[in-house]
Amino acid sequence: MTIDFKGLNMELTDAIKARVQEKMDGLAKLTAGFDQVANAQVEVGKTSHHHNKGQVFRCEINLRAPGGELRAEEEREDLYEAIDVAVGEMKRLLVERKERLDERGNGPRPGKE
Repeated sequence: MTIDFKGLNMELTDAIKARVQEKMDGLAKLTAGFDQVANAQVEVGKTSHHHNKGQVFRCEINLRAPGGELRAEEEREDLYEAIDVAVGEMKRLLVERKERLDERGNGPRPGKE
């Protein structure tokens, strides 16, 4: 799976990229059998420049997979928590998509990478 990173209203540090990469590696196992290579766009950052309290950090994940694009978005007080929750939501969406494709007979085939 290829991942494109984008920072919003803040600098995207190596630590943030490493955290996203670590969490997204778990999703790569779910997309391993797809005929098409999965491509993810991950946007992390602050909702605005002037907010300092409340749910100011966000993570948005857009994943192109067979059957259409999947999207998960989360806003939290902590950036790493927003990343974790958004990746968890994307995992849930991927599992649902794989089950639906398997029911139709269009699911991932063993041995395909």
